[in-house]
Amino acid sequence: MAGPSTYVPKSGVERWLDARLPVVRMMHGQFVEFPIPRNLNYMYTFGGILMIMLVSQIITGIVLVMHYTPHADMAFNSVEHIMRDVNYGWLLRYMHAVGASMFFVAVYLHIFRGLYYGSYKEPREVLWILGVIIYLLMMATAFMGYVLVWGQMSFWGATVITNFFSVFPVVGETLVQWLWGGFAVDNPTLNRFFSLHYLLPFMIFGVVILHVWALHITGQTNPTGVEVKQKSDTVPFTPYATVKDLFAMVVFFVLFAYFLFFLPNYLGHADNYIEANPLVTPAHIVPEWYFLPFYAILRAVPSALGGVLLMFGAIVVLFFLPWLDTSKVKSGAFRSVWFKAAFWLFAINAVWLGWLGSKPAEGWYVPAMQLGTVYYFAYFLIILPLLGLFETPKPLPASITEAVLKKNGKSVASGSGQPAGATAAPETKG
Repeated sequence: MAGPSTYVPKSGVERWLDARLPVVRMMHGQFVEFPIPRNLNYMYTFGGILMIMLVSQIITGIVLVMHYTPHADMAFNSVEHIMRDVNYGWLLRYMHAVGASMFFVAVYLHIFRGLYYGSYKEPREVLWILGVIIYLLMMATAFMGYVLVWGQMSFWGATVITNFFSVFPVVGETLVQWLWGGFAVDNPTLNRFFSLHYLLPFMIFGVVILHVWALHITGQTNPTGVEVKQKSDTVPFTPYATVKDLFAMVVFFVLFAYFLFFLPNYLGHADNYIEANPLVTPAHIVPEWYFLPFYAILRAVPSALGGVLLMFGAIVVLFFLPWLDTSKVKSGAFRSVWFKAAFWLFAINAVWLGWLGSKPAEGWYVPAMQLGTVYYFAYFLIILPLLGLFETPKPLPASITEAVLKKNGKSVASGSGQPAGATAAPETKG
């Protein structure tokens, strides 16, 4: 948490504003002098990338709405109009569509970093829960945005996904009809999804502000999992984090640009370039790639209700993760080899489920989905609770400074935060 601000207004206008609305002082305290752990690696840069991606999605979305017609008879043609007739419309549309995929790439890496380094542990439970809420809002926004194209995969994806709610006893059918605005996916559905798709990004932005606020109250985690204990454990956010974030953003946006200009439809589906037709069902209905692991979990069991409950349970379990992991050690870097093996198997299993989600629910794919689903829930509900009780973690460094100096081949005097000259080992090169 930052201490008293050192910001000093340099002009009369700045002093006048600072006395009445100290917004510049606040920004300086939160994004310039805010102390961060000195050992953050590049896995901690995805928060900044996600903020830039969110702003990009909102701006491109606002411009696209100026040319989009939310009507079942005109939606598909309005998208084609954007692609062909609007100045740079193709670029805006692809930036928005590819940007959604890049957004999820960054958020999944952000989540897996949090899982490995224990970013959900005390005192950051609320920070983690807010992150999961953002993830849920992202999924809802992306699903509704995909429907707006009103192509074959959009239409039938909306039909299949919304029909899942019909499996709930008593309220299911009523809930589906409320989502549809009638008795089938049609113009009222498109209008409802359009309204929510436009609204939800601003809700996401609001929760992101809370997320950043919670982060600045508790402070960032770091690869050691050791809390800040002395001033030498930290460095100012600017220039140390900003330079690292900017470099990571450049690398990330090179990847974004590659897909944007060379493979804009690679992560989509060809059927979505066919206008929606309620009388023609696609041979194989699949959602966007970022939903595929949950789609595999949904189809892993023959019971429709069971599949829907498992699919939603796969998200709900993340809310309880801070209390399911019983280990006192935060960072996976200092946990046992059993944790590392379980974590990397979980990461591989998530990708595996994603691949299975793109396949038909037949043959050997079904038992593979079931096995992947079992491990997904076992990791949270069995492995993490038991590992924390029985594993023997590695000894933790006394401070972040000690870990950094030891990594560089130096030693540190106990409690001083400074290298011990008499006992320091020669600094390693390279």
